[in-house]
Amino acid sequence: MVPKQSRRVFLGLCSATATVALSRQFAFAAGDTATSPMKLSDAEWRKRLSPPAYAVLRRAATERPYSSPLNSEHRAGTFLCAGCSLPLFASSTKFDSGTGWPSFYDHLPSAVAEKRDFAFGMVRTEVRCARCDGHLGHVFDDGPKPTGLRYCMNGVALRFATKRTT
Repeated sequence: MVPKQSRRVFLGLCSATATVALSRQFAFAAGDTATSPMKLSDAEWRKRLSPPAYAVLRRAATERPYSSPLNSEHRAGTFLCAGCSLPLFASSTKFDSGTGWPSFYDHLPSAVAEKRDFAFGMVRTEVRCARCDGHLGHVFDDGPKPTGLRYCMNGVALRFATKRTT
């Protein structure tokens, strides 16, 4: 026969374990929606994006240098993916690279994915949005400190949001 006190302790531990397991599962699921893959049909992307944004984000085109108004954006805020609004770059990491495209020396955590790009007979590292897999630009190793990287992004693939003041 098991004493009542031991049974209560055992049931309490089981309940606490189940609560922790469920809360972790729900926390993972809630956090996962921020960067879970976004899949749309080609027709849905065409409807959602302007023709220049569609060409860059979905077809890996490159906008003309010095054509983006984001080159001269210097306010505090965040640069988001124009396709899915995932925050990609903090304005504090933006710098003038002199290349004609918005450039950053670092990205926000888990915001981008990188892959090898062998187009045009070169080997480069392509940068894509981690959520919608949209083409953003390329990263090079000729940037400023502290990372030494230059995330050279197509401005049409980004949109800017200012920080809210409370």
